[in-house]
Amino acid sequence: MTEPLFEIRTPRLRVRSWRDEDFESYAAMNADPRVMEYYPGVLSREESQARFALGQARMAEQGYGFWAVEEIGGAPWIGLVGLANPDFSAAFLPAVEVGWRLAAPHWGQGYATEAARAVLAYGFERLALSEIVAFTVPANVRSRRVMDKLGMRYSPDEAFLHPKIPDGHPLQPHVLYRLPRADFQPAS
Repeated sequence: MTEPLFEIRTPRLRVRSWRDEDFESYAAMNADPRVMEYYPGVLSREESQARFALGQARMAEQGYGFWAVEEIGGAPWIGLVGLANPDFSAAFLPAVEVGWRLAAPHWGQGYATEAARAVLAYGFERLALSEIVAFTVPANVRSRRVMDKLGMRYSPDEAFLHPKIPDGHPLQPHVLYRLPRADFQPAS
């Protein structure tokens, strides 16, 4: 059975279902130390294949996940954005998170904010979520800036140690941001 095609358009971007030809760009992004700076390490091609398969399975099961992002009339794949149910235990869970990762050549153009705002609208309007969270390491200023631009509120009392990152690792501490549906400001 073929999965239905998914698409959200913004003025400059298309958030869409994955295509087979997206994999090479996805694997290259996951192998880029700049993109993976705030992850425990870069991913091998095999690790990217495993994550890609897991993401597709979760998407089929939940009806949402991380989708491909492309520039309309430009690059056919610039990264990913989406909604997910974190697969670990933490005090703030259960919750749905919004996340993004763009290939380095597409940083600094407002694409992460634009794509994430469209996905937040989908989560609040179509999925009727009451709140969406985001988290990252404290030093990830670029992602924290996106969270601020999206109207998410930093929740300093809910900082946590990511349980999937080894104890003592410098990337284990994480900060949490929240966005209740009532506070969401869709793109005008």
